[in-house]
Amino acid sequence: MSILFHSARKLDAHGQVDDFWMLVADGTITATGSGPQHPAADESVDVGGHWLVPGFIDLHGHGGGGHAYDDSADDLRAALATHRSHGTTRSVVSLVANPVDALVEQLGMIADVAAGDPLILGSHLEGPFLSPDNRGAHSPQHLLEPTPAVVERLLEAARGTLRQLTLAPELPNALEAVQVLVESGVAVGVGHTVADADTAKRAFDAGARILTHAFNAMPGIHHRAPGPVVAAFDDERVTLELILDGKHVHPRIAHLAFVQAPGRIALVTDAMAAAGSADGDYTLGDLTVAVRNGLAMLRGTTTIAGSTLTQDAALRMAVSEAGIAPVDAVAALTLTPARALGIDDRHGLLAAGRAADAVVLDHAWHVTQVWADGALL
Repeated sequence: MSILFHSARKLDAHGQVDDFWMLVADGTITATGSGPQHPAADESVDVGGHWLVPGFIDLHGHGGGGHAYDDSADDLRAALATHRSHGTTRSVVSLVANPVDALVEQLGMIADVAAGDPLILGSHLEGPFLSPDNRGAHSPQHLLEPTPAVVERLLEAARGTLRQLTLAPELPNALEAVQVLVESGVAVGVGHTVADADTAKRAFDAGARILTHAFNAMPGIHHRAPGPVVAAFDDERVTLELILDGKHVHPRIAHLAFVQAPGRIALVTDAMAAAGSADGDYTLGDLTVAVRNGLAMLRGTTTIAGSTLTQDAALRMAVSEAGIAPVDAVAALTLTPARALGIDDRHGLLAAGRAADAVVLDHAWHVTQVWADGALL
């Protein structure tokens, strides 16, 4: 069945088009244009002059709606439903550091669910190959060096669905692991690290292409020690994740990142179970997280433990607080993360041949409809 979207204000990384129309069939955008003349279709959706943007892509999240991705298949589905209602049509499912046996089981569970859900892009191992000195909300007893045997075991457990892995490049065997992972089609992120700029650059030269939640759990920018953030700014190959909730990174620093790395900022949630849910006590891996006024911290500490962010809220923060042009903010939720994963031939734009993933937003950037593969979610 064909569907015609019309009377929209289209906004994607290629710019704004008013009175936009889009024809969809079999989960794919087949034609686009503007003006009152448009093709016939089996069904018509009047966007009513609201914004029509591509579906959001989240490279990094751990849960939502009161559910953690790693608890069970049912929890994974429930958490994803929360984020989909906020415009995220494609998700990478992130796992915190855990014993290898537990990670093997969780990777298998994600692979099973993803086999029946094309909106799941795969899994992300945020750990166990992290620095114990910048571990954030990861249990220190589960952190490991990236030995070949463990890397291979995790790759096998994922059955081809491991999409991303974060590691600290200063660890023994890390650069060798980057090369193995890249050869296996995994996007490698530098993060939870004490690396200096030179070490980060070596990781990027080895094939790492993402900076995991830039500024967080890594050395900051110092006038005598630029650190991994500046190394990422300087490398056109690298995408920088950014958690834009106003708590992880100040909006003015977020603006700086957009200026220094145009077209390379991906707005992620790094959301834990409390995203889209209420304050309270939650678990992240085997750690207890206290959420108060939307801020998640490891119980009894001042360590931020993920976020309660949804991507539509990140869009509003980018536009209203960080002073990011709407076209750039939308690109950071759509085409930029698609490029980071090498799927920008199919995702990230409202153009013929792309997946029919679209979000309708009102004038204040609040979600009113979400479509994925041409179906209303």
